[in-house]
Amino acid sequence: MTGSRKRVGVIGAGIVGIATASYLQRDGHEVFVVDPDPPGRGASFGNAGCFNSSSIVPMAMPGTLRKVPGWLRDPLGPLAIRWRYLPTLAPWLIRFIRAGTPGRVEAQARALAGLLGPCLEALAPLVKEAGAQDLVRRLGHLVVYRSDGALAKDHAALELRRRNGITWETLDADALRQFDPALSRDYTRGVLFTANGHTVDPQGLVARLAEAFQRRGGTLHATRALGFALDGARLRAIRTEAGELPADAAVVAAGAYSKRLAAALGDDVPLETERGYHLMIRDPEVAPRVPTNDAEGKFVVTPMASGLRFAGTVELAGLKAAPDWRRAHMLLTQGRRLFPGLAAHYSPARLSVWMGHRPSLPDSLPVLGPSRRSPDVLYAFGHGHVGMTGAPMTGRVIAALVAGRPAGLDLAPFRPGRFA
Repeated sequence: MTGSRKRVGVIGAGIVGIATASYLQRDGHEVFVVDPDPPGRGASFGNAGCFNSSSIVPMAMPGTLRKVPGWLRDPLGPLAIRWRYLPTLAPWLIRFIRAGTPGRVEAQARALAGLLGPCLEALAPLVKEAGAQDLVRRLGHLVVYRSDGALAKDHAALELRRRNGITWETLDADALRQFDPALSRDYTRGVLFTANGHTVDPQGLVARLAEAFQRRGGTLHATRALGFALDGARLRAIRTEAGELPADAAVVAAGAYSKRLAAALGDDVPLETERGYHLMIRDPEVAPRVPTNDAEGKFVVTPMASGLRFAGTVELAGLKAAPDWRRAHMLLTQGRRLFPGLAAHYSPARLSVWMGHRPSLPDSLPVLGPSRRSPDVLYAFGHGHVGMTGAPMTGRVIAALVAGRPAGLDLAPFRPGRFA
């Protein structure tokens, strides 16, 4: 380890926070985690569970703006906006639109490739230490299309991936049938990213990693972080609802709730929540071989230990609005089109729904690096749709920064001050 042993507090017990705490601990630091909820109970609980190094395509692409009106008009569409929230959302939307120029998209994809590409390699030692190999699969990820025209619409995104070293197999209708007979015959083209993986239990994986962290001497504090106690630019402690927790360094990995903590350190980060929903079917009649993404519906179906998970879509409504459970139940309607072998009706005992908050920045890149007021407080939030995939390398990078080592990644695109 470069530098001295430190006492480091990580704020946030999701996949990003626990992966970061684990890598810090591997460096020999005394590490504690602060979160009012148990590990993995936030966005990590309800996501699609995918480790997709192929997910380097920014949310804002050239042409995205033209699609938005149609998405908003479609009751089964992938995007919804609560109009009363629009005045608050407007500055983020303007930045989102500006991020979608060809030059910026190229740079964002290149940065994401560096962060997401080594995901499974960086995750492997943590999974091994936690004895969680049974929760991780490396079987690929399938994207399906109803026509050649639908596939052609993804040409720019696929070429962006190709330029960043990502490979895939293209499947015609016959190959799709052979690969997964449960798929509807309405889908005639597929793209299989063979290097991708998934977990069959996202929350269980985070919990298993957290248990290993505790076995090695790490501590979990079930309280809410409020801010920081500084002596000049040096960190003295993390202020929490349970009092001050002394620390030499801190990491803000609180997902969608990180904005106020960054603001306390002088950083105005345009962080929004993309509210995502999921629906689970217990004991489904059919299940895909691998996580399967409907390209036009913008949702993913993942086979999990507890059943079949439909996850996806975006709702922009802030942190406080009540869930719109129609957004979850429409995933079942969409899912039946993808897998017609599913039942027409399910009893409430076999269905469950969930809503969570993806921490989203308008340029699709997380914030990684030191805060404005103190080099002792580092940011690791804003991973949007790629929290599971980006967490392992984020942990490596933050541990390197705390130890004074080279990050192994160009951090300029992720710098906290890029929005100033």
